[in-house]
Amino acid sequence: MTAADNAAPARLAAGAPLVKITGSVDAISALFPLSQEGLALRRPGLTSPDFIDLLCGAELWIDAIRFLAHALPRREAVWWACTAARSGLDPNAAAQRQAVETAEAWVYHPDEERRRAAVAAAPAAGNDSPAHWAAMAAAWSGGSLAPPEAPVVPPGETLTAQAVAGAVLLAAVKPEPERAPERYRNAVAQAIDIARGGTGRPKPSAQ
Repeated sequence: MTAADNAAPARLAAGAPLVKITGSVDAISALFPLSQEGLALRRPGLTSPDFIDLLCGAELWIDAIRFLAHALPRREAVWWACTAARSGLDPNAAAQRQAVETAEAWVYHPDEERRRAAVAAAPAAGNDSPAHWAAMAAAWSGGSLAPPEAPVVPPGETLTAQAVAGAVLLAAVKPEPERAPERYRNAVAQAIDIARGGTGRPKPSAQ
């Protein structure tokens, strides 16, 4: 075993503040079910960056991804879902590409017309694709779940975050599920960059 094997894992969330994350650890983690291992890491006064790093250090990647999906504002979270979906997009899958593009269009201009376009584009992408869930994240961002002529049925508070987590987690395991841990880590790094006001394409760390 080398010294590198014994080295502490890099702290992904340490450094520049996560300006887009304003909720407390308790408030954010109350929005979704943390694993028992994740719950055991919480303690009074813990900041979001510290909690994210504790989850990552324990390789609780799914908890970390779900936490970030619920912590980010909706536009930033949907952008993360789009970034993840694009990373494994089949260039020949026109319906999936269209779903991601409609979600991105909503991020650029989050109005009702573009939200409805995401609603329409999602089904053709197939509900086993990250693109589908990226589009659903935008579709569930507001407005109504019912058709335009029907009474308003507002989406649940956490539906967008759930769809974002679904997009990111699916993108990590499709294809080559054996590479999921590496992709989980990369996805968390993308979200952290977005939380700092970036694009989700952080520069590689210096070797």
